Amino acid sequence: MTTKPKTKITVSAEIAASVNQVWTAYNSPRHIVKWNCASPDWHSPAAKNELEPGGSFSYRMEAKDGSMGFDFEGVFQKVQPNELLTYVMGDGREAEVVFEDKGEKTLVTVTFDAEETNSEELQRDGWQAILDNFKKHVEGFQHDSMHFEIEINTPVAKVFDIMLADETYRDWTTAFHPGSYFKGDWTKGSKILFLGPGEEGKEGGMVSRIAERVTNKYISIEHLGIVDNGKEITEGPEVEAFAGATENYSFVDLGDKTIVKVDMESGGEYKEMFEKMWPNALKRLKEICEQ
Repeated sequence: MTTKPKTKITVSAEIAASVNQVWTAYNSPRHIVKWNCASPDWHSPAAKNELEPGGSFSYRMEAKDGSMGFDFEGVFQKVQPNELLTYVMGDGREAEVVFEDKGEKTLVTVTFDAEETNSEELQRDGWQAILDNFKKHVEGFQHDSMHFEIEINTPVAKVFDIMLADETYRDWTTAFHPGSYFKGDWTKGSKILFLGPGEEGKEGGMVSRIAERVTNKYISIEHLGIVDNGKEITEGPEVEAFAGATENYSFVDLGDKTIVKVDMESGGEYKEMFEKMWPNALKRLKEICEQ
């Protein structure tokens, strides 16, 4: 007896945003609750995931009138930042999401096993509507986002280490503020403080966490608040504009060269300043790496 192969359905969307921004918005619960619905009368009030092979996810989907709802759940199989995501849904069906970097645009292609209750057309339309909603969401915040990149004539492992090491971090970030440094570490899930010079206990800077880290490939920093006069502030009007915004670093391995890509989801009132400072910071990083 042979098993009938499952029908696979494919939907796609080309998004006018860098792959760093697209990947983060697709996988961050803070973003998922803003786009994960197929029609205006539905929403996704809660989302949580463990974005790693073997990690689980659960995205709540409900009608806004409260008449019905369900949990879209599954387990991740492959997680390759900015490239590929595969998972198995709660009912055993499989799905694959491919992120194709096209420079200023990103092509997202989702292929999934069809279920047998609804027609293929209805399923395709539903998944396409969600992907179209995702596209609208991502493109909606691009006016405030920023992208920078530089090619460095150094292997990726060395570039990655130099960018994050304490001594060299203090060097290349001088472009932002002489004496800049961090407290904490770069492991996934860790809190990290990005600080400027000042008297002990009276520093100023940012409170953040490492949302994602794949060595030599990807770092995602989620900003949570500010440090003001040594005090961490993560709630209130001072942080509303940027709390939860991400800063993402991608490292493209070209053998004896590396392309470092930096994407900031939001610059807020400091956007013009960052647009001047980041190119100088990356230029200094290149100089250090190529010494």
